[in-house]
Amino acid sequence: MTSSKPPQIPATPNNALPCRHPRVRIVAREEDSEFVECQECGEVFEASEFKDMNIEDTKLSSEF
Repeated sequence: MTSSKPPQIPATPNNALPCRHPRVRIVAREEDSEFVECQECGEVFEASEFKDMNIEDTKLSSEF
């Protein structure tokens, strides 16, 4: 009898930085929303969230 093990998910290091989404492309548009996909990690999110992320990064880097 062979035991089947579930596939192993590669562990990510604790010190790994989250993707900063350096390259995105538009994947969908609705009435007043636009959705983009990160070409690096594959995450899909609303374009306005992406703009907010950039603003937060700029604020954080200027505070230091």
